[in-house]
Amino acid sequence: MINLILNNRKLLVFVAPFFLGCLSVFSFQPFNFTIINFFIFPCLFFILCNVNKRSKNKYRKKPHLINLFFVGYFFGIGFYLTGTYWISNSLQFDQSLKNLIPLTTILIPLLLGLFNGLGTLVCGKYLRNDLKSIFLFCALISIIDYLRAKILTGFPWNLWAYSWSWFYEFIQILNPIGLFAFNLTTITLFCAPSILFLKNLKFKKLILIFISITFFGNYLYGNYILNDNKIKIQKELKQNKSIYIKVISPNFELKYNLSEEESLNRIKKLIRYSNIDKDRKTLFVWPEGALSGKYFFEFEKYKSLIKDNFSKNHLIVFGINTMNKAENKFFNSLVIIDHNLNKKFQYDKEKLVPFGEFLPFENQLEKVGLKKITEGFGSFSKGSSNGTFFYDDLNIIPLICYEIIFPELIQKINFKNNLLINISEDGWFGQTIGPYQHFSKSIFRAIESDSFVLRSANKGISAIINNKGQVIKALKNNETGYIEYRLPIIEKKGGNKNDLIFFVLLFTYCLIFLRYKKND
Repeated sequence: MINLILNNRKLLVFVAPFFLGCLSVFSFQPFNFTIINFFIFPCLFFILCNVNKRSKNKYRKKPHLINLFFVGYFFGIGFYLTGTYWISNSLQFDQSLKNLIPLTTILIPLLLGLFNGLGTLVCGKYLRNDLKSIFLFCALISIIDYLRAKILTGFPWNLWAYSWSWFYEFIQILNPIGLFAFNLTTITLFCAPSILFLKNLKFKKLILIFISITFFGNYLYGNYILNDNKIKIQKELKQNKSIYIKVISPNFELKYNLSEEESLNRIKKLIRYSNIDKDRKTLFVWPEGALSGKYFFEFEKYKSLIKDNFSKNHLIVFGINTMNKAENKFFNSLVIIDHNLNKKFQYDKEKLVPFGEFLPFENQLEKVGLKKITEGFGSFSKGSSNGTFFYDDLNIIPLICYEIIFPELIQKINFKNNLLINISEDGWFGQTIGPYQHFSKSIFRAIESDSFVLRSANKGISAIINNKGQVIKALKNNETGYIEYRLPIIEKKGGNKNDLIFFVLLFTYCLIFLRYKKND
């Protein structure tokens, strides 16, 4: 079988990489078969090495570098096809966009796959079956992930580091080194089995022993961090340094153009699901999308309903559209109100979803009938930095839906006591893997910021996640109800401020490659 693949250009250059890319989806949520990456990465590495070698003899009649591009490109197509197909599911909620579902399902992988193809085109010609090439290969994959996370609006989805989201002990190193440095070390670990198949390499056993010790050392470090944090939380709770919170998941159907009656029924259900105790000081968190398409000024008609059910002991966090009439701008916002419907805080979403919340080249694309996926025709405006909200010695950091995937939004926060609140609407993705993958990013942001995360999703997974990424309580995908918790006020420690460690590691990998390349 192996010889058949090696001796058939189509199988080696197109089919095998595509299959490996498709297989990778099982390493992420909700499957969590991380172990398959220890097979995928060595296979991809040796395919590139083999194609590079054959391109100079057997494939020399064809433009040989194009073979290296195709290996990366078809791997990327498989990776994004299986990992992001759920994005197109959001088009089914608008009849005018339904016909685009097959096109976008294919087009998104074809475009994103270019990152991988161009990466292997540039670096693939330097790869050999030796140790220094493994360092270059790991650096290459990590650069591809970094660039797609930063270019244009950025799309840091399913970085390889996220395949460890279930392994709390192993991912605690995120806090001091940051996401992209951890992603690079993760890729290196997945490539470790390649060492067994390298020829003329001395000290194979010592290298693998060193990697194993590093792996288990990181596990022990994480285990210590989790145990120490457990003691810390118990101490803060005993000293009554805490707030009481409720996270609500109403599980409303995603629907455009809600009638007055439907809106009223939704408000009443949100109130009922909140299970209000008027005498207990509580922070309620309602999701994004509960009042689909409605604006805050329309919500004001329910003032008496809010006032009758809530008290001065309560604040409500929820998502709703807002507008700035003076500038004719519309925003996807998170607001915090009291029982009198006084707006205490407003955050306007900074990271808007391309085509979902704004239409790139809007004037041109609207002429051919395209519009944003969310309700209404005009694009949302990008919010500026709206600051944070202080509540009982806690600094509340708002993140709306998709923003939870961007680590830079929380990297430079200097406050000591933080709480991340992420409101979301995952109903767009239906019964796919999308809501599970989206949820897993919350675990990483909690560890990186050393802060609790409250996640309220209309449809999707709602959860309370502690400052080390452990899920304390959760509502399953499409489950209706609420979860409550006495949340300790914990002082933040550590936290990566930028991507400097990643660049230091990246430079080191490239230096190792260049140093030993001179000796060839």
